[in-house]
Amino acid sequence: MILIGQYDSPFVRRVAIALRLYGVPFEHKPWSVFGDAEKIAQYNPLMRVPTLVMDSGEVVIESAAILDALDQTAGAAKAMMPLSGDLRREAQKVCALATGLADKAVSLGYERHVHKRETESWVERCLSQIAGALGQLEASRTRNSKTEWWFGSSIGHADITVACALRFLGDAHAGLFDLSEGWPMLAAHAAKCEALPPFREITQPFSVTPPKS
Repeated sequence: MILIGQYDSPFVRRVAIALRLYGVPFEHKPWSVFGDAEKIAQYNPLMRVPTLVMDSGEVVIESAAILDALDQTAGAAKAMMPLSGDLRREAQKVCALATGLADKAVSLGYERHVHKRETESWVERCLSQIAGALGQLEASRTRNSKTEWWFGSSIGHADITVACALRFLGDAHAGLFDLSEGWPMLAAHAAKCEALPPFREITQPFSVTPPKS
């Protein structure tokens, strides 16, 4: 398999960590959506990451679709998303909140570092959305605090996705949200995940590469 994208993207990172936890070997192409757009376009016309090239040659795009494909390849016994029912819907909601949070953090970063502006209403909206997602994630983790991981005894996609989103938020917007002050369950969860070998191995300092003029 070939995973395309840089690890400072929380979406690429969640896929790479899942691949490690599944024990699936892959080749990593650390291509930038700005600097390497033409290379990415050969596999994904949207020129977005992550993009995964399966062993069969099939190309899967978008992190949620990629993880679903990996779950199907691993089989029901090893899948890191609950298979059905209320638990699956809640896990999917946790993932959606985390990826939405990450998306807003990316948008805020583009506003500040790429567009070189800070439209007050847009910044306030992004901050409000991020805070709202943090609040719901904190409540969900609190409800599920009796289990070692979010939805049971084994780490799952919800755990990975939240941790990657929180790492990105902290790296891209240092000091903007103090998890230990307002969201202690999330702070503890992030620290627990980041201590695991795949999280320590698959990491990249956050940086912004403006598009070529």
